[in-house]
Amino acid sequence: MKYAVIGTGAIGGYYGAMLARGGHEVHFLFHNDYDYVCQHGLHVKSCNGDFHIDDVKAYNSTLEMPKVDVVIVGLKTTNNALLPSLLPSLLKEDTIVLLIQNGIGVEDDVQAMFPGVQLAAGLAFICSAKTEPGVVNHQFYGSINIGNYSCRDIKRYEMMLADFEDSGVSVRNVEYNEARWRKAVWNMPFNGMTVVMNTQTSNLLSVPEMRRIVHNQMLEVIHAAWACGVENISENFADAMIKSTLDMVPYSPSMKLDFDFHRPMEINYLYTRPVQIAHNHGFIMHQMQMLEVQLKFLAR
Repeated sequence: MKYAVIGTGAIGGYYGAMLARGGHEVHFLFHNDYDYVCQHGLHVKSCNGDFHIDDVKAYNSTLEMPKVDVVIVGLKTTNNALLPSLLPSLLKEDTIVLLIQNGIGVEDDVQAMFPGVQLAAGLAFICSAKTEPGVVNHQFYGSINIGNYSCRDIKRYEMMLADFEDSGVSVRNVEYNEARWRKAVWNMPFNGMTVVMNTQTSNLLSVPEMRRIVHNQMLEVIHAAWACGVENISENFADAMIKSTLDMVPYSPSMKLDFDFHRPMEINYLYTRPVQIAHNHGFIMHQMQMLEVQLKFLAR
């Protein structure tokens, strides 16, 4: 199948490069990196072995890109207002749009922008950053869970999963709501806490008292997921997330990098929306409400 990547950053750049290395046709939209990548290609520094994409199909406008079978959206959700101008020229009647984005409620809003378009949610379990032109720094992990939000063409959906797997990406097909809340168990505590405490994940977990706070926050997210009808996330998942984070290299989540580089933080979909959705189901996320207020204060 033919792919397009919108938002060739730490996440879109990595998965797009993996697909391209795997022999798939991938068209990349670049912004600031366009001239650099045209001259030097796209480089992935990976814990699994570095690789380089020489002949990158690079563009600085989606109007110049072909229509594709799958659009991978790796934009920060703070830029989703750009989607009505970016996506239409890429879409065929049966195109799947894979949103590899943080938070809960994203697909609802994108579907409202594009009624009838087939959407899937991509939940990346990866430590990756992009801090220089044309270079993706893949530090740890790299698997992805994908949940079907509104894909009618199941054969095409399964082909997309197979393409990821064939390209060396560990992929799981999971129930949509479970996928979003499962990712939130890690995202909501660590993104906000690393900003508020001005630190990295490893430092948070090195102090027993802070580790207990993070663990309790994870349990709150799990209980919110239960209230919203998700059944397949047990409390033991919090322990597994703590352990996997301890195994990681010291890491600054995407929100911490956004804060450090004075970019807008994804507070809405990472905190405001899930807190409201849980409230609508009768569950109050007290700890996440506090983080939301602190982050909004810092954002001012």
